[in-house]
Amino acid sequence: MNRIDRLHAILVHLQSKRRVTGQEIADRFGISLRSVYRDVKALEESGVPVIGEAGIGYSIMEGYRLPPVMFTQEEAAALLMGVKLTERFTDELTRKQIENALFKIKSVLRAPDREHIEQLSDNVVVTASRLPQDEGFNKYLSDLQKAIVAGRVVHLSYHTPYREHEQDTYRDVEPFGLCYYGQAWHCFAWCRMRKDYRDFKLTRIRDLRLSEDTFYRDQHPSLQEYLGRMVRSNNEVQEVNVLFDKSVVRHLGEQKYYYGFVRQEFTGDMVRMTFLTGHPEYMAHWLFSFADLVEVETPDSMKQLILKLFNRLKKKLSTAATS
Repeated sequence: MNRIDRLHAILVHLQSKRRVTGQEIADRFGISLRSVYRDVKALEESGVPVIGEAGIGYSIMEGYRLPPVMFTQEEAAALLMGVKLTERFTDELTRKQIENALFKIKSVLRAPDREHIEQLSDNVVVTASRLPQDEGFNKYLSDLQKAIVAGRVVHLSYHTPYREHEQDTYRDVEPFGLCYYGQAWHCFAWCRMRKDYRDFKLTRIRDLRLSEDTFYRDQHPSLQEYLGRMVRSNNEVQEVNVLFDKSVVRHLGEQKYYYGFVRQEFTGDMVRMTFLTGHPEYMAHWLFSFADLVEVETPDSMKQLILKLFNRLKKKLSTAATS
């Protein structure tokens, strides 16, 4: 990247955030802090109102805006691919906003690039999952996004499927994070009724409304901190790492998403897969069905569950053989 392109990219980066540190700019563009200082000074000399605060970072004076950004063909194509994927995992309101954003992106493209994107859009399709999804798959996703950002308390009616004969519970919760795992969106929140943090699956929310009551977001952990805490404490969600023989991976299909598939990496003749599961017993049965084609790396509790299944099956076979 030449310096002119880098100066433009730095300006776009400054406009994308409220405040940016010099080190953040250096890391993003692979330059030294000395180069960052020189580039920021060049922007100031060209008339860009950059505000620098020692020990805090840089920001752009309120009201200053760069003329419409010109995307490269590759950047626009990448955004289109992201839009195609995102449409399948959001609610109706968010899908509408995504569609509007895509129109705005197309409006600033040069004619050849716009034609490229139109043709690409007609030839890229993300099909719906073949797995059955609960009705209202992503309902309330937009409302929860607003509540998290604004720090607003949410009043919801929540249903737990294995308590069919009980009434739905009504909760006032303080949401601080959304996470997609196990083929569904989950909201992590402080439950005022239970006086503890809870994981609310969106498909189990019967009704939701934003209250006028607010809370301080800083009093709750960040989403990353909370996920790490849950994994470490084995509370509700467990991280499971397994090695699958390459010969079986292509036959897993979409069933792996039932068990909270997160990512995979190839290592020799094996494929290491990471899952986040809230139901380790069911996952143990699934892994057990692959016998010698799978190896559990962590946690030890999953290994013990599979060992129990093996001993139980061995006992049944022995009993059947002697009867």
